[in-house]
Amino acid sequence: MIVSTNLNNKVVIVTGASSGIGLASAIALLKEGARVVFAARSIESINTKVIEPYRNQYLLLKTDISKEEDCRLLIRRTVDVFGGIDVLVNNAGVSMRALFEDVELSVMRQLMDVNFWGAVYCTKFAMPYLLKSKGSVVGVSSIAGFKGLPARAGYTASKYALHGFLEVLRTENINKGLHVMLLAPGFTASNIRNTALLADGTPQGDSPRKEEKMMTAEEVAQHLIKGLLKRKRQVILTPIGKATVLINKFFPRFVDKMVYKSLAKEPNSPLK
Repeated sequence: MIVSTNLNNKVVIVTGASSGIGLASAIALLKEGARVVFAARSIESINTKVIEPYRNQYLLLKTDISKEEDCRLLIRRTVDVFGGIDVLVNNAGVSMRALFEDVELSVMRQLMDVNFWGAVYCTKFAMPYLLKSKGSVVGVSSIAGFKGLPARAGYTASKYALHGFLEVLRTENINKGLHVMLLAPGFTASNIRNTALLADGTPQGDSPRKEEKMMTAEEVAQHLIKGLLKRKRQVILTPIGKATVLINKFFPRFVDKMVYKSLAKEPNSPLK
């Protein structure tokens, strides 16, 4: 069911909108004519010159989605300014790289607070408006939500939790016109690996992967828009991502070994 063939004048909230997929998606949505709320902790880092031509279409809101009250205020402010909500893109996230036996529990909690609870908070407060508009809830996930990735226990757990939450949300509202979409970009060129947390919670600083060979955030943004317009249930990107999800259904032990070998090759990998 396609409710609209365009995003013109639709009110869209994008969390984690200060960089990477979030920023690229928010800008792409502006270009589609949407009214976009950029929500992020480091909102001041956005180059406003890029979005200045759309000055009447956007709102910048400093938001820490791991805080319930921040999410409540994000939704309230959006409705006050734009009058409703048509799309919520739960994009904000943080990654990690450490063996579970070494990682501090506070890091695991932080991953869940941002990647899972942040989406729950924002979606909960936005639900009345999304149901009214028969709008869309998007969860920007990862292949880690389909296949457990070694040295990323907290990240994987948070994405599996997000998948389950969105699946229930879709089923509960199957007769209410709510669109729920899971977007799994695979490895994408962004700063999420630079800010990934080590065992003690400090950012690792340098990406362990070759960013220039990955799908760009701008490409992901275009897939997001296409998915919204076609009201898709699930969008899995990159050939490796699609292959991993498919093959894992039939040969999980084989994929276990392949995933381990691949991530063990990363510079300074905690895997032996």
